[in-house]
Amino acid sequence: MTRIGLGAVAVLAVVGVAAMPSAPVAQDSSRIGIVATEIILRQTPGYAQAESTFTADLTSWRQEVEVLQQQLDSAITAFDQQAVVLSATARQEKEQELRSLQQRYQTRASELQQRAEERRSELVGPLEERIQTVVDGLRAERNLLVIFDVSSPGNTIISADPVIDLTTTVVRRLTSQAGQ
Repeated sequence: MTRIGLGAVAVLAVVGVAAMPSAPVAQDSSRIGIVATEIILRQTPGYAQAESTFTADLTSWRQEVEVLQQQLDSAITAFDQQAVVLSATARQEKEQELRSLQQRYQTRASELQQRAEERRSELVGPLEERIQTVVDGLRAERNLLVIFDVSSPGNTIISADPVIDLTTTVVRRLTSQAGQ
């Protein structure tokens, strides 16, 4: 009788362990959320104005770079046309002038690129901070472990339950904050 009792207890123990809900694993897997930050950013109050300002600034900087490029192209064309009649010394001087002009063009283009990145950060950075604050708040409020950005490059999420999509909730909260 003791053998059967111990065997039955062993079977019950195995069945009991197998039947136990694995609550932490199940809960953890359902404690995720997703957002589409590109959509949120475009719908954030103040974004249209920031984008408009940035586009205007960028247009002016692009025009400056285009003028420099045209000057460089014109100088190269003029050199190509004159190169055959120039003396070796004159040709070397013109080539040095072209290298100098090319260097000025590259330096200015790099400066304007950096300026554009700084300006974008200046205009959009505060909006991104507000978005991050709302997303962090939702994560804490809903006790989520992680929130994935489905609009980020390299995202490997190809399908998700719409229930975990927090995009519209974030947009609503940002809009209501702007109205206050």
